Amino acid sequence: MEQETFPRELADALVGVQRLIRRRLRAGLTVPRLRGAEAELLRLVETRPGIGVSDAAKELYLAGNSVSTLVNQLVRDGYLIRETDPADRRAARLLLTEAAEARLRAWQERRADLVGRHVSRLDETDREALRAAVPALRKLAVTLREEAEKS
Repeated sequence: MEQETFPRELADALVGVQRLIRRRLRAGLTVPRLRGAEAELLRLVETRPGIGVSDAAKELYLAGNSVSTLVNQLVRDGYLIRETDPADRRAARLLLTEAAEARLRAWQERRADLVGRHVSRLDETDREALRAAVPALRKLAVTLREEAEKS
């Protein structure tokens, strides 16, 4: 019976934690919040500076025109720079602005602080269980990504 409920319980716990983190972080914002896809695109450009729009669309599993719309909005808001790719004048490369880097850094710091405060409230056994689960959760993310790339 446990085997049957474990995947659902794990998924529910992960979604619940993520939702609560997102809500708590939104509550302290002093700037208009970014929509989920906008934040995902900025994080992708942070990890892959110079990525093109079509590659970003593939990575995010979004339509190219949807990513183009996001790029236009983020350029207008001062978070992305769209450069012409020197290797292909028809293509654009995406880079973060200093404002985007600062915003992402502030969000990451606030997130780590929030999670750190709450993890510290747990007993040592629970903290160790969470620490031990991190590598397995990373492997789970890899298998999910690999399956999505095959489809």
